[in-house]
Amino acid sequence: MNQKIAALRQDYRLATLNEREVAAHPLQQFEHWWQEVIQSELEEPNAMTLATSSPDGKPSARIVLLKSFNEQGFLFFTNYESRKGKEMAANPQVSLLFFWKELERQVRIEGTVIKAPAEVSDEYFNSRPVGSRIGAIASPQSEVIAGREVLEDRVRELEAGHIGHAPQRPEHWGGYIVAPLEVEFWQGRSSRLHDRLRYTLESGNIWKIERLAP
Repeated sequence: MNQKIAALRQDYRLATLNEREVAAHPLQQFEHWWQEVIQSELEEPNAMTLATSSPDGKPSARIVLLKSFNEQGFLFFTNYESRKGKEMAANPQVSLLFFWKELERQVRIEGTVIKAPAEVSDEYFNSRPVGSRIGAIASPQSEVIAGREVLEDRVRELEAGHIGHAPQRPEHWGGYIVAPLEVEFWQGRSSRLHDRLRYTLESGNIWKIERLAP
């Protein structure tokens, strides 16, 4: 079985990544790649791995969904009282990872996270389907529960209590913005000699671009 896993191999040949051709700012380069992702019609291209760590350095990772990005950073939403929420409150240093296998690309982002303004969280929460809003209220995310019926019972209670009017955003749910300090763009290349370009934020809001060995 392990030998079959070790034999899995794919040679990457779709594209190249050259430091003389990339944008000077990583958000501009991300926008360029993002447009190519959208044009490629990939499934859930906004899925990204969020890595956090506990105060004593124990790491954890999970998939969350990017909802927007701009010069401030990368925005996503979750439960503030979840494991990741508690870890980000204790240690705001996080990492994001996008993997677009169809384009043979990865983007790694390291930075600091802050809560999004309440009005941003309100606007997004109110744009969600009612079922998703009720689900966000009903779920004590990351907590141990006796069974699925606990959630289903809570959902029925909330649905009965919100007939004719939509639920408002709970205080324990909202957005986070990851402000990047380091961004790496990875393009798969043949024979595992991949292209890796790293942007690092320096004083004066200047981004240094360096090539990393694969």
